[in-house]
Amino acid sequence: MRVSGLAAAGFIALLLTAAHLVAAPSASLWYFATVALHPLLGLVLVGALVREAWRRPWSGNLPAAAGVGLLAAGLALGLAVAAVGATRDHAWLLQVHVAVSTAGAILWGVHLWRAVEWTPGWTRAVRIGLVAAAAAGLSAPLLRGARDAEWRETHRIENPVRPPATMDEEGAGASSPFAPSSATTNTGDTIPADFFLTSETCGRCHADIYEQWNGSAHHFSSFNNQWYRRSIEYMQEVVGTRPSKWCAGCHDHAVFFNGRFDTPIVEQIDTPEAQAGLGCTSCHSIVHVGSTMGQGDFTIEYPPLHDLAASEHPLLRSAHDLLLRLAPRPHRDTFMKPFHTEHSAEFCSSCHKVHLDLPVNDYRWVRGFNEYDNWQASGVSGQGARSFYYPETPQTCSSCHMPLVRSDDPAARDGYVRSHRFPGANTALPFVNRDQAQLEAVQDFLRAGQVSIDVFGITRVADAAAPAGAVLPGGDPALSSTFAVGEESLQFGAGRRLPGGPAPAEVVAPLDLSPVAVRRGESVRLEVVVRTRNVGHFFPGGTVDAFDVWVELEAVDDRGRVLLHSGEAADGGSGPVDPGAHFYRSLQLDEHSNPINKRNAWATRSVAYVRLIPPGAADTVHYRLEIPEDAGDRITLRARVNYRKFAWWFTQWAYAGVRDPADPAPSVTAAHDDGRWVFTGDTSGVSGQVKAIPDIPTTVMAEATATLSVVDADAPLPAAPIVPPGDARQRGRWNDYGIGLLLQGDLRGAEAAFRRVMAIDPDYPDGPVNAARARLQEGDVDAAIPLLEQALALEPDLARAHFFLGTALRALGRYEEALEHLAVAREQYPRDRVVLGQIGRLQFLDRQFEAAIDTYEAVLRIDPEDVAAHYNLMLAQQGAGNREEAARERALYERFKADEAAQAITGGFRRASPEDNNERQAIHEHRHPAGRPAAHDPGDAPPAGTR
Repeated sequence: MRVSGLAAAGFIALLLTAAHLVAAPSASLWYFATVALHPLLGLVLVGALVREAWRRPWSGNLPAAAGVGLLAAGLALGLAVAAVGATRDHAWLLQVHVAVSTAGAILWGVHLWRAVEWTPGWTRAVRIGLVAAAAAGLSAPLLRGARDAEWRETHRIENPVRPPATMDEEGAGASSPFAPSSATTNTGDTIPADFFLTSETCGRCHADIYEQWNGSAHHFSSFNNQWYRRSIEYMQEVVGTRPSKWCAGCHDHAVFFNGRFDTPIVEQIDTPEAQAGLGCTSCHSIVHVGSTMGQGDFTIEYPPLHDLAASEHPLLRSAHDLLLRLAPRPHRDTFMKPFHTEHSAEFCSSCHKVHLDLPVNDYRWVRGFNEYDNWQASGVSGQGARSFYYPETPQTCSSCHMPLVRSDDPAARDGYVRSHRFPGANTALPFVNRDQAQLEAVQDFLRAGQVSIDVFGITRVADAAAPAGAVLPGGDPALSSTFAVGEESLQFGAGRRLPGGPAPAEVVAPLDLSPVAVRRGESVRLEVVVRTRNVGHFFPGGTVDAFDVWVELEAVDDRGRVLLHSGEAADGGSGPVDPGAHFYRSLQLDEHSNPINKRNAWATRSVAYVRLIPPGAADTVHYRLEIPEDAGDRITLRARVNYRKFAWWFTQWAYAGVRDPADPAPSVTAAHDDGRWVFTGDTSGVSGQVKAIPDIPTTVMAEATATLSVVDADAPLPAAPIVPPGDARQRGRWNDYGIGLLLQGDLRGAEAAFRRVMAIDPDYPDGPVNAARARLQEGDVDAAIPLLEQALALEPDLARAHFFLGTALRALGRYEEALEHLAVAREQYPRDRVVLGQIGRLQFLDRQFEAAIDTYEAVLRIDPEDVAAHYNLMLAQQGAGNREEAARERALYERFKADEAAQAITGGFRRASPEDNNERQAIHEHRHPAGRPAAHDPGDAPPAGTR
């Protein structure tokens, strides 16, 4: 039968539009015009074919009839797709539509090729069109595959081998309107502020995700957050607006990217832009992340067709939403780059890792905080070869902070989306916003086994026992940092110590296995162990100078008398914490030894101490308990890990801090603030719904209890608890205790604990590995090697045993053997920078300079700011005769290394603050606060400063 020209042309056009839709989805008017045209062509074609079949039945032409039927079915399926959308929930419907329509197109195309009976010119044109359509159809999947591969490659996050030599070279450079932040736009120019005010627009389709985000800390990252607001107002007052852009690149997109951050924020605090926080487009419109150096090292774009999506005209909005439902892929590609999922931790590092330098602090390069590197180097990431513990499967940032939650959102996969509440540790914001759902989500997260606490045992050691040996200088240079440095450094832990020191005290533990007794009138040390379990980075994380995280321990006898209470918060728990408590924080100082307590990080010049717990590790806390002569017969010990965001003083200052009128002209510069503050300011205009200084709740993250029996001074003590062989739980408790001792430098005590682990479970290879680590830290290589060989006999491929055996053999000059063991660790963990660094060092010592250069450059692809890699690369370049490269590496090494002389600043502060000086010591004890009786009866008047 003859086929009309309209049907032939429509069929070919339909095939070409289908090929375009498959091959090159893009957020362009041309593509969406094709999306709209395609179903219209389908309607026209099927209508024309059915009309012709009705007028001239196709008797005997079964392929043609089947083709028309399949095309009609394909049209029906296409209309169904148009009705319900091509979102993930209905992807199967789209696939069936494509399969049925393709089968119909093949049958009808064959028929059309044969049925063309027009003029030779028309016949040739139709057949050329069919060939073109067939070629387009066949090549479309290939083109799509190539496009997707290029797309994925384009949106990888790769580090430069050589980082910028100065902060002025970071991001788009010092001339960028956004400097000193590294954040920029794809045009290098500003973006209209309303672009970042359109999260509600996203909520038209993503209602569930929008509701989650609405209560999140990301939403309240800007001047709708009183703590942040007060710090930036203070910063701009002291050092000006330009340095504050360093913060704005990650906190204040609506005010920052539109160029208004040159105006002091107090002059625009009530604008919608200042109250926007980070919206959907803040993360999802990022098109490039330059590195894992943080600092907002990303590029953001104003995406195509955004104005159509955000239009206030209902017809344009409806047209946009319809086309998006019909073809969601361009929208997904615009707002969901591969690095959002495939490199999620590296993506998060762009804002959750920061440093300061001259344009911000007028001082030098200093690491601020860093969630990324300690995760990357740990067992949690699956990239660290030397960790104490490993999860069953590697975890990323989104594994914990964007857990899967049930949802019917269009973005859901199998009924789940990643939570955009971003549960973490910020209880303050939902509290002052009166957002109970978000507060519960955060507190549930904090209580979900992130850390554990164990009242483990007692030791009978002299009061204020001395450390187990003098600390030796580290082999690698130290990074200039106000944050902790973890397994990304060979100096992880307390550093090398001289052999010697007192023998380890006998530890009576665990306390809950059998009765443990103390004598009236004696003094014992309590051993409490805090362990990170589901934390992928240091605990706590984030801006660790700004909140209260501490251990509270209370000892109460059966008469109700408090014998010891360390870590009590005043005013019934709502006031300042006992200054002698065991804190987890970074205590930073300005150049006049004043604490950095206003988030004035630009003034940091030294650090009194940093105490954080690495991921998959532990901290051992020591308490001194004095047993009164008239103590009861039983003492109950209660321990808690408390978390309060933010610190008490910081909250008072952020809401009501004003200069003390009695100190009218304090000395204040960019490097110090000697002024005094009082908390009497007006709170009526603060951000949030609570218009007063809030009483931020303290969340108990973990708690534990234990008991001691009390006997007379001359009474015999019961036998020490006996751990049954093979008891994995008790093995783990002894191992955690030993890890805590190892990291604080009590090497003799740590080895003794690990020997107990070996006795409990001789088949557990970590026992001898950890005992060997203690020996290596003490410099006893000969004693460490047999232990490591014992571990490898139990588990021949254990990477950490191979690593430490390699380092031991290197110390003995047995380089070839050392390299063999390090190569085993490298094969399993190719991104462990310390393993690579040790290999590079061996290559350097063997005068293989080019090989060493390659190895250290591999380290810098993991972290371009690795100070040890720059130092050793400098040496390798010198050895290879590359003077210019060596000079560059020297400059980078000097940029990133610690300023050792800055520790002199801490002297006056430590003399004035004995509690903080005690906390600074790697091995120290906590006791009942000075000025309060060591034991008081609950019937007595409470001592000053207690509840």
